[in-house]
Amino acid sequence: MISKALKAGKEKLCSSEGGQVQAMAQQKPVSKQNSKITNSLSWVIGGAQGSGVDSAANIFSRACAAGGLQVFGKREYYSNIKGEHSYFTVRVDEKPIRSSVDEINVLVSFDAETVFRHFDEVNKGGAIIYDSDVVGTTLDEVPTVDYYAAERIKKRLEERDLGITVKDALEYARLRGAVLYQIPYFQLLREFAEKVNDPSLSKFTRMVNVMALSASMSLMGFDRQVLADAIRFVFRAKKKIADLNVAAAMQTFEYAEKFDRAGFYYQLHTKPPDKDTIVVQGNQSSALGKMVAGCRFQTYYPITPASDDSEFLESNEILDINNAGSPSKGSTVVVQTEDEIAAITMAIGGALTGVRSATATSGPGFSLMAEALGWAGINEVPVVISLYQRAGPSTGLPTRHEQGDLHFAINAGHGEFPRIVIASGDIEESFYDTVKAFNFAEKYQMPVIHMLDKAIANSVMTCKMLDPAACIIERGQILQSIPASEQRGIAGNYLRFKLSDNPITPRIPLGTKDGIFWNTGDEHTEEGHITEDPEIRTKMMEKRMDKLDVALKEIPDNDKAVAYGNNDSTGITVISWGSTKGVVLDAIERFESQGIGIKFVQVRLLNPFPSKLIESMLEGTKVLVDIEMNYSGQLGQLVEQNLGRSIDYKIVKYNGRPMSLGEVYNALRRIIDGQIADNENRDRNGHASNGIPRRQVLKSGA
Repeated sequence: MISKALKAGKEKLCSSEGGQVQAMAQQKPVSKQNSKITNSLSWVIGGAQGSGVDSAANIFSRACAAGGLQVFGKREYYSNIKGEHSYFTVRVDEKPIRSSVDEINVLVSFDAETVFRHFDEVNKGGAIIYDSDVVGTTLDEVPTVDYYAAERIKKRLEERDLGITVKDALEYARLRGAVLYQIPYFQLLREFAEKVNDPSLSKFTRMVNVMALSASMSLMGFDRQVLADAIRFVFRAKKKIADLNVAAAMQTFEYAEKFDRAGFYYQLHTKPPDKDTIVVQGNQSSALGKMVAGCRFQTYYPITPASDDSEFLESNEILDINNAGSPSKGSTVVVQTEDEIAAITMAIGGALTGVRSATATSGPGFSLMAEALGWAGINEVPVVISLYQRAGPSTGLPTRHEQGDLHFAINAGHGEFPRIVIASGDIEESFYDTVKAFNFAEKYQMPVIHMLDKAIANSVMTCKMLDPAACIIERGQILQSIPASEQRGIAGNYLRFKLSDNPITPRIPLGTKDGIFWNTGDEHTEEGHITEDPEIRTKMMEKRMDKLDVALKEIPDNDKAVAYGNNDSTGITVISWGSTKGVVLDAIERFESQGIGIKFVQVRLLNPFPSKLIESMLEGTKVLVDIEMNYSGQLGQLVEQNLGRSIDYKIVKYNGRPMSLGEVYNALRRIIDGQIADNENRDRNGHASNGIPRRQVLKSGA
């Protein structure tokens, strides 16, 4: 049991639905001298998919960043094209932020469903902006609210003896302390149409998203010019549309300036922006890394959420390249194939020609790639697979988040062959890790699986300027011509798979003069000819697998794992991987502010597993907590398998929504305070005698 002295820093908690323990508002407290919370809030916009929710959120994020503020946003949407509920959450602060929170401080809606879905998440002093024309809409009149969600909403409203109209939902929020602001969107559109002398309203209804956004910015006292500039940037490809949206936004901005702000706590004020800070969307960062890495051939078959990676490359196929100070033009060939089998085999073919090649997919697509992955392994082909995880199995939750493919990535394919598996923790890391993925593939001549996920792909955040100059290109042993002294095979051909003390053989692009060798899916000789000789088989297997030892020795420690913070006061270490990095860091930062130390070990290289390094980082750990977005704690199993070290507690979530700061903070708080059932005898190091960890399942999320 952890010392009760740790409870001294405990902050006030409150209970919420499902027995989950949630922290009170994450923002700065409201002082008597200053009744406003400045530059620290959670903003949410929602609407039907296809109604401009993403565009509005991107404008908001860009405006805040241009106004010198830090942002972190996440997108949630259904797996259909149009109609179902979509929403975008953006946190804003003056300091860097890396995770989302459960509370909503400003809810921006322009349809009934958004109010129904989120009315009980808006905190005291927060605001709801809504369409005055939908207040009479009943829950039963919104067909896109599924049965289970509708029953939960009805139950919540019945708790306050309320009906099932939007008006009732708004009243529930008002009783909780939210401030309500209605916008007559249709009336404003009509006035705007008259102002621009165009009576046709149909085309202007698409601007409601920007009008709703503008109302919220006006309510918070944001700089209207910075907002206008952000609108123009997002719609920069269509000047006329940009101008119309700016004009409509300014009209709504002025309308909202008349709102009574009594009881509303939040405001946004601009400050000089940091010149080294940019706003990046997760579906862009890895693609940008591929451009810098020199990837010039990418294949894909459309699949959520991986397609955005390839589509971004498609929209930026022509590149400006600086070769030793000499500018030139280059290009990336992007091919949409007929299926994922064709995608990976084409990428392998590209890699054999000497071109840096990749494919991007998600779980179901990766399943189809398993056989060809083995072909790349036995033929020592340097190909990169960007694996954007989503919730499975099968089709699972196509547009939702999970980290359930770790064991799959490490073990996919029949037989044994080497592959490197790396995982990025955030958008900034994914840029630099993409470059490293190509370096590792070519240096060690094997497939590299770069693990990303829906949470990273569909997030937006401010980060330091991505620096191509900091990226080093390492192509490994590649020959452009065959030296006359090069040893030849029995038939006088190149020994592509030469057996020697070095398991890494210089490779040559297909078509190189005098560079004849064979590729086959069968076991092969040094020249690549098919063989079933037992001694050659043994030597070839050892040659291939020994490359993992070389990689493990040469890859820098910072690319294997990173340790944050210290646990001198608690003995608690959190271990995790991938996109949970941000929420874990934000949680332990909150504990640090209370004088409670928790160490965090982020594992970045998953295969080959850096056992010795991880073991050294866990030195002094009394309580080991595994935090993951999957059911079974797959990283925890790797730790137990490779280190023989038991996991004491698991904090897991698998409902398709990312972990929030409140969830992780409170789960760790329950461990610190001994609130997790633990009737097992523990040894002197605090480990459960039967090796079974206590388990907390996080369940929140719309």
